[in-house]
Amino acid sequence: MKNILKKICLSISVGLFLFLSFGCDKSTIPNKKSIAVFVPGIVADSPIYANLVKGVQDAVAQYNSEQSENKKVSVTIFEAGTNQAEWGAKLTSLASTGKYNVIISSNPSLPELCAPLIEQFPLVKFILLDASINRNQNIAAISYNQKEQSYLTGFIAGLMSKSHKVGFIAAQEYPIMNNVLLPYYSLGAKTADENTSVDFRIVGNWYDASKGAELTDAMCAAGVDVILPICGGASQGVISSAKEHKIYLTWFDENGFSKAPGTVISSCLVKQEVAAKEVTLDYLNDKTEWGTTKIVGFADGYISFIEDDPLYLQYVPENVRAQLSVLVAGLKNGSVVVPEAE
Repeated sequence: MKNILKKICLSISVGLFLFLSFGCDKSTIPNKKSIAVFVPGIVADSPIYANLVKGVQDAVAQYNSEQSENKKVSVTIFEAGTNQAEWGAKLTSLASTGKYNVIISSNPSLPELCAPLIEQFPLVKFILLDASINRNQNIAAISYNQKEQSYLTGFIAGLMSKSHKVGFIAAQEYPIMNNVLLPYYSLGAKTADENTSVDFRIVGNWYDASKGAELTDAMCAAGVDVILPICGGASQGVISSAKEHKIYLTWFDENGFSKAPGTVISSCLVKQEVAAKEVTLDYLNDKTEWGTTKIVGFADGYISFIEDDPLYLQYVPENVRAQLSVLVAGLKNGSVVVPEAE
């Protein structure tokens, strides 16, 4: 009898040891919903990421206000910094903790970073804004109609250019940049004036303001007089050089007029905060359509062109504003469809 009891106790001890050793495998996901926001940058340096964070936090606060204590959701913000080469490793590290049911982020380059993680951590799901996916059941995405956004920005650049040479300074090359942003910016500029050419240059990262200024100086020397910068912190150098050379800048994703009055002559923005809140509430209420990309634009109210800013009214000629108003109205009501770029 004693031997039997000893064997039972030994079995229980071994079972307990195995549970403690392996029962908390990092591949498991907590029952209580937990959200991580992966910021591919620094919140304080980027309004688009600040709006991402605020939208998610507002959604969680609204959801939690209606839940009992044991059903409330937690949210953690993780800043990955501006070195894109490190984003993959940092995202892998975040997913491997097993602490989060879903990771929410925003950047066109995120789908290719998330895809290989699905096999390693099949229980983790991703919601990506400003991105598109191809039927991956662990990912849901919202893609802003950047054909419209780029086309409209290129159109005003072409209208405002006196040299018929406009520029585009990007932080890095990636599929959306090469296949959407650049070609539709070029199409818009050429629609304004068919003789317009586009000078495209790369910073190489999202933070080098000196390189941004250097590229702008070179463009100005080549006759470019309107530039669109999509280069993160490097845009500060673009602004400084543009002001020095007295050329114009167009702006993406936020209201940029106050950054350089008289230099920034357009602002086409996305309503990231609204989108982030909506996708988070959908997730919390089990309404997420996994494996899909929802494309939203002017007609849906997710993209807008600022026409009432005093600086826009002051520095952009009335005849140019009139042409922009017609185009914006057409995009909103669906009567204007952006043609396909070559």
